[in-house]
Amino acid sequence: MIEPADVAAARKRLEGAIYETPCAYSQTLSELSGARCFVKLENLQMTGSFKERGAANLLLQLEPAEASCGVAAASAGNHGLAVAFHAARLGIRAVIVMPEWAPLIKVTSARRHGAEVILSGTNYDEAYGCARHIATERGLTFVHPFDDDRVIAGQGTLGLELLEQCPDMDAVVVPVGGGGLVGGVALAIKAARPEVRVIGVQAESLDAMKQALATGTRATLAPASTIADGIAVRQVGEITLALARQYLDEVVTVTEEELANAILLLLEIEKTVVEGAGAAPLAALLNRRLGLAGRNVVLVLSGGNIDVTMISRIIERGLVKDARLVRLSVILRDQPGALARLAALVGEARANILHIEHERAFSRAAIGESRVELTLETSGREQIEIVKRRLIESGYRVEERRG
Repeated sequence: MIEPADVAAARKRLEGAIYETPCAYSQTLSELSGARCFVKLENLQMTGSFKERGAANLLLQLEPAEASCGVAAASAGNHGLAVAFHAARLGIRAVIVMPEWAPLIKVTSARRHGAEVILSGTNYDEAYGCARHIATERGLTFVHPFDDDRVIAGQGTLGLELLEQCPDMDAVVVPVGGGGLVGGVALAIKAARPEVRVIGVQAESLDAMKQALATGTRATLAPASTIADGIAVRQVGEITLALARQYLDEVVTVTEEELANAILLLLEIEKTVVEGAGAAPLAALLNRRLGLAGRNVVLVLSGGNIDVTMISRIIERGLVKDARLVRLSVILRDQPGALARLAALVGEARANILHIEHERAFSRAAIGESRVELTLETSGREQIEIVKRRLIESGYRVEERRG
């Protein structure tokens, strides 16, 4: 079983290979949450996630014969990136198997680091099976993403950093997939300060650790989709489950909407880009009763590898939720100048027209009328109501489109 000494040895081994990421205090997040909130910026690692710690620690301990043959790994993205980067740095050949749906940014980045990337399977488990087969067939060392003492010890170095960076912390909130990060961090922190609460967070659709702790068995969950692809693990590890039982205080789950909102908040408030898994701790702090009001809380922002197209969708949905983006359906007379007058009224209400769709043939409007769909940028709910009131008072039939 892994010991605190293993984590300490990993930290020494990783000197110069891993970036000691900042743990910054956030005034705004503190005000929103009611806790004194610190953010551990693991998204600033070279490959964009904490996974470098465990991958590098394992690779540095390979026997010369193992290193000469090369390594294989299965990954939803971040682990593969970390293995690819550090394998290239150490001159080790790497084969990375990712699911076919893996984010493009993670696939292209792994290839850029010189790894052979194979897309196989519709989920992580199928990619894992393929990677295991390739490792056996080619005589490669398999680098497990979480259920390996060397990987867990490497992830635990994050906990040692937190003990120094935030010595007065009362709790740390950590994303949980297979359990390597939370197991290593909990072990490192609890060995020095057992009173610190360690809280794990999972996506509601894939709560393998929460269920395993409740039932005592490592059941394999049914496939499910989540924007937190970095923690989309259907079965936790044997070693990591044992660590979680011993050191983890609580596991909570968060919804997809809460994850998306947390991504947007971190982008707007902290000016930092995180992926779904990295936003999970903030989502939990803001939406679950964790009993941390007034306490010093560290949120581990585990990674920042998210496609820009996903960010775009999250921003748009967030703007709609905050009433800064709205779609209005307006019926107007089908005659010259009608659309111009409508646009003028919207402009007088100080709203910005982003998109206009003018429909005659396929709308339910009467003959001689047409339906116009307006997508507006506004300052919030109050301005939306001003626009609607101005249009209604001018004789227009207005409907706000939702969903």
